[in-house]
Amino acid sequence: MPHRQTVGLALLAALVLLVAVDLAASYPLNPFQAPAPIALGSGAGPAGAHCAAPPR
Repeated sequence: MPHRQTVGLALLAALVLLVAVDLAASYPLNPFQAPAPIALGSGAGPAGAHCAAPPR
């Protein structure tokens, strides 16, 4: 039976591996094409979500 420290280190290693794979597989964000974090009253319409799709 593994000890608590062994299980904790294994989970931490798995988390680090997951973050490393995600960073390697993704592309960096372009801050000039990113939407505003808070678009209240800016006139910018919502986009990119299923609830923002035009009705059929």
